[in-house]
Amino acid sequence: MEHSPASAWLTGAANAAEQQGAGNLLRVVLIVMVLGCVLTAWFLLRGYKQKDD
Repeated sequence: MEHSPASAWLTGAANAAEQQGAGNLLRVVLIVMVLGCVLTAWFLLRGYKQKDD
């Protein structure tokens, strides 16, 4: 497997966005962002759970 630099990935994503429009790329970015926020909130809030022992 060949290593490709980050600029090649960005160029490929930009070319794909031009052909398809920004809909799919934007949808993926929003889904990842929402999942990241949910996981971060879960991680932070689980430390504040009080035990009733």
